[in-house]
Amino acid sequence: MATNELTDPIDPPAAADGTGTVAAGTGTAATGAGMAAAGAGTAATTSEPEAPRQRGLMPLLLVANSAMMAVYMGVGSVLLPTQVAAIAPDDKVAVLGLIGGVSAIFATAFNPIAGALSDRSGRRNPWILGGAIGALITLAFLGSVSTALLVGIGWCLVQATMNTYQAAVTAIVPDRVPAARRGTASALVGLGMPIGGTAGVLIASQTATQIRTGYLVFGAIVAVAALLLSVFCRDTPRTEAVAKAPKGSQLAAFLSSLANHDFRWAFIGRALMVLGYFSVVGYQLYILGDHIALPAGLNPPEAMAILTPVSMVAVALSTVVGGLLSDRWNRRKVFVGVSAALAGLVMVVPVVSPTWTGMLVFSALNGLAFGCFMAVDTALVTLVLPRAEDAARDMGVLNVANAGPQIIAPFVASAIVTGLGGYTPLFLAGGALSLIGALAILPIRGVR
Repeated sequence: MATNELTDPIDPPAAADGTGTVAAGTGTAATGAGMAAAGAGTAATTSEPEAPRQRGLMPLLLVANSAMMAVYMGVGSVLLPTQVAAIAPDDKVAVLGLIGGVSAIFATAFNPIAGALSDRSGRRNPWILGGAIGALITLAFLGSVSTALLVGIGWCLVQATMNTYQAAVTAIVPDRVPAARRGTASALVGLGMPIGGTAGVLIASQTATQIRTGYLVFGAIVAVAALLLSVFCRDTPRTEAVAKAPKGSQLAAFLSSLANHDFRWAFIGRALMVLGYFSVVGYQLYILGDHIALPAGLNPPEAMAILTPVSMVAVALSTVVGGLLSDRWNRRKVFVGVSAALAGLVMVVPVVSPTWTGMLVFSALNGLAFGCFMAVDTALVTLVLPRAEDAARDMGVLNVANAGPQIIAPFVASAIVTGLGGYTPLFLAGGALSLIGALAILPIRGVR
């Protein structure tokens, strides 16, 4: 669960998460990757006249992002693990870890590549449609294969096509939304996670016994969303030249950002929190089947269909409340630190109580912690950027703290479960990472 964050670094609105995606199972590695494209697009448009308003753009952005999160969470958290378990029941943890880790590399690579290509072309709609149609084709392929190798190839292709779609959709806010309305746009994009994530898991749980049908349904969802957005909201072609920085200067810029004391600690805290969260969330279906004592008649996919809305409602609630209170009290560190610490502590609940009730409590508290953290931490980061004129670039650097840990998380989780013998060590390791992430906030000096 990649998070999809849209932040205007020059005039930052309330943060909207992602998954984060995302909490979003394996697929949300991409959710953080959208930040770079959004930041870059914002920087490019701040000196230009505001884009004209387009009727229906806001609700269609919500539909487009909800469709994306439905694919990431429904497929990544339910259908893909179910398919892997059917193919390799004895090695499902290791196989899912390998597939998740390799596919996350594709997600992280294709998002900025597709974003750069759409920047260069000056248009978004062709990339949105192309990515969605590609996702429909690759999801259909994924539903038709029956070996671990082909499943891995198929999921990597889905990540590539979905991140092409995501990169173009993410860039629409800085391209087409006036600066005065970007806070509203970001809030709608943020709602895509609880709405799309919940709908995705519900659909996946109903089609888990018919994998091919499930994949086709998700392909159709994203294709229809792309068609609606492209037909009813016209492109606003960009005619200015897109400057291409030399590779050496890009690396130097990355290193210079992390040389800043406060930004470096914010980067470390975000990376640890994301790693701890996704190490556990990516294996939730297996946790429900192998670690938790479910009530009679309740299978793991059905349990996911109950837990996900609980978690997503908590994420939505804490995102709004945490963001508003941190603004009102002009305090960021306490919200970020406490929410990260809570995320670490609640990992003990399924260890102490490996029951259905324990998982319900865990999902609610973990959602509250993750939502508040992602909302307020993004606001905190915008306040510790090294240089205002490099805001877009540095927000892109922060994307590494979102995407990088999600690449590592499947490998780390798989090694812990197989090497240390079960899911209890996984919960404890995830909790420890989140707690260390909370401590990483303390050295930040420039924000209260």
